[in-house]
This record gives sequence, structure tokens and C-alpha cells, in this order.
Amino acid sequence: MIFRRALQRELASSAGATFTVLFTILVTWTLIKVLGTAAGGKVDPSDVLALIGFAILNYLPTILTLTVFISVLAAVTRSYRDSEMVVWFASGASLMRWIRPVLTFGLPIVAVVAALSLVAAPWAALKRAEFVERFQKREDLKRVAPGQFRESSSSDRVFFVERSTTGATVVQNVFVNSQDKNGNTSVVVAKEGVIESDGRGGQYLVLSNGRRYSGTPGQADFQSMEFDRYKMRVATRVPVLGTDTPANALPTSVLLQVENQYTRAELLARISAPIICLVLMLLAIPLGFVNPRAGSSANMILALLIFFTYLNLNKMMEKSVQRGRFDFDMAWWPLHLAAALTVAVLFAWRLNVNHPWHPLALLGAWKRRRGGHGKAPAAQALAKAEAE
Repeated sequence: MIFRRALQRELASSAGATFTVLFTILVTWTLIKVLGTAAGGKVDPSDVLALIGFAILNYLPTILTLTVFISVLAAVTRSYRDSEMVVWFASGASLMRWIRPVLTFGLPIVAVVAALSLVAAPWAALKRAEFVERFQKREDLKRVAPGQFRESSSSDRVFFVERSTTGATVVQNVFVNSQDKNGNTSVVVAKEGVIESDGRGGQYLVLSNGRRYSGTPGQADFQSMEFDRYKMRVATRVPVLGTDTPANALPTSVLLQVENQYTRAELLARISAPIICLVLMLLAIPLGFVNPRAGSSANMILALLIFFTYLNLNKMMEKSVQRGRFDFDMAWWPLHLAAALTVAVLFAWRLNVNHPWHPLALLGAWKRRRGGHGKAPAAQALAKAEAE
């Protein structure tokens, strides 16, 4: 009982520190990515905080899985490094007794990973798709980032504004280059522009104090005209959202009803998240072995390699289902079964006391090596000094 409580406190402390570091890295990376997207004019700057939250929900299952894996691995490694495991094995206790307290600590996190993967992450992906689609289907001029050239949704007009005011409905120093079906090009420059609606889904850009040039490129028939007020249509329909919803934004209940290679691949990814978390949590127990007289950095590097290899192999299976190379029923379980068998083999290996790499065997070999050489060098020098 004392061991379980102490171990759970250590696991909770290690998990808290690990999650804080990983979550900080995730937030920083997501902030940089979303701000770069907003600066490029692909999303609305006012939606940055919401998009960051949606991205964090999407990556949170992976962060929690890595947190549990590192926490259990660090606790087991510390026990080996401080020779506590040698005392543990010498007292007749088995490595299998670590499973229950580790599961008590990790199963709630596995449940959270399952909830995030099956419910929260698809909802976040759906909301993010709606935010991006709403911005993409806004009026052409509202999509323009000040100081950048932007193409209209119909690909027949290019906008440039120096700056915008009043919630992006009023723009200043406007440049518009448009081309009709006959190949005629017109260029309009104005000091100011305002977006107006006709109440029937049509959007118009009303320019003031400007000049319009029109003609055919390569010919000298260009016409120039100054104007005080000039109106052009920039949108003709109300945005319609949700017409092209990606598979990762569909609810899990919809994935179960719609059977195609894309929904099956997404379903495989969602159900794999809690399985990976559980398998890696158990794998960390036998994987945490380290020689007490050696460093533990190599052990942590090996664990990270195993973690990313496992995730990449699962991603490969997901892509194979998506491309139709494997059926879902034959693709979701072999990788996890192989990982579970690896866990069982490692447990059997560590439970074999006679194995040369078992902690008790290493301790016995170290004592025999010292005994074979007699006293330690420091003890021999002290005995020689006393004899003299």
C-alpha cells in the first residue's frame, strides 16, 4: 500500500511536469503556425485564439499519450538508477506488481484520450473548418490583407489595399485589376473604397476619387477615365457552409454509418489513440530498465524512437486504408497486437532472473568481479597504509 501511494505520487508529479513542458511547446508552435496563417490572409485575425484552441484539442491526445509514457518510464528508470529495484527484486517482489498502480494512474488518462479522440478532436476540426470556410467565402475585399495582393474567389480579379479601417468595410488606396471573358483588362485605382450590400446577396465595392484604365494588353487602345464614384460587384451569393466537410471533422457516429475508405481510415486513427496510450504505458515498465552505474539518457532516446515509430506505423496503416490497399477489418489490429506481444516478451525477459541482463544478475556479476580481484583499490591502499 505504501509503495502504491508513493509510486502514484511520483507518477502524478512526473506527469504534471512533463505535460507542462509538452503543452507549452504545443501552444508556442501552434501560435506561430496560426499567426503565420493569419498574416498570409488565409484566416481572419480575429479568429486566431479560437483556431489555437481547436488545434490544441486536435493534438492533445498525442500529448497526453507521450506524457503517460514518459512519466511511467521516468519513474521506473529512477527506481533502477537509485538501486530501489534491486531491493525490490531481492525481497521477492515481481515486476508484475508495478502493473496495477500504473494502470490505476494511467487508465483515467486513457479514458480522456479516448474522449478527446472520438468526440472533442472531431468537433474542433469541424469548427476550424467552418471558421476557415466562412473566411474564404466572405466578400472578396474583406479577404484582402493590407499590403498584399489577393485574388478574388472567381479568379478574375486581383485586389490590393494599403490599409483598412472600420472593421475592414472601408479600405484606402485601392488597386483592382480585373479581366473579362473577352480578354480585356481594366485597372482601377482609388483613394477609398466602401463595401455595400443590395439586400439580395449581392455585394458591391464603391470606390471614390480614382481613375480607371481599360483596354487590351499589347495594343495602344487603352482608355483612361477619372471618377468621383465607381461601383463594381465583388460578391453575388450568400456564403454556404458545410458543403465539403473533411473526414476528420465528421462525428464518430457518422463515420460508423458512412462506409468508404476515407471514413474507415479516420475511424482507424480515432480508435487507435487510446489503444496506443494503453500499450505504451505498459511498455514503459519493462522498458525502464537501466544499469544503475550507467546513464539513463540512452534509455529515454530509445523510448522516444519507439514512440514515434509506433505513431508513424499507425499512420502508415491509416494511409493504406485510405488508399484502398488494406481493408479496415484487417488493418486496425495487427500493429497493436504486435506491440502488445512486444510488451509481453519484455516482461518475460525482465522476469527471468537468470538472464544476464536482469538487475540481480548484473549485481551478482559486479560483486563477483570485485571479489575476484580481492579488495577494492581504495581498500587495498588503506590496508597497506595501516600495515606500514
